[in-house]
Amino acid sequence: MLLDSIKTVAVLGAGTMGNGIAHVFARAGYNVILRDVDQRYLERALDTIGKNLDREVKKGKLAESEKPAVLARLKPVTDMAAIAAADFAV
Repeated sequence: MLLDSIKTVAVLGAGTMGNGIAHVFARAGYNVILRDVDQRYLERALDTIGKNLDREVKKGKLAESEKPAVLARLKPVTDMAAIAAADFAV
């Protein structure tokens, strides 16, 4: 597999490490399937990622206009079968 062929990344687990990994991949332009066992974990992860993006905007590391695009690349799922669409999994 070539690095250039990776377009979608699956991140298994939306906890502290998982949401951080998903954040970094989404910021880098990858589509991210963020999978966890319960919707409430996914909601908490998306909230954390949003706050972290806000902090990046405040520090001037990310343009405010880029935040919606980063968030749009995140697809939260509870169904394990959904990760089949990924080119790479973490």
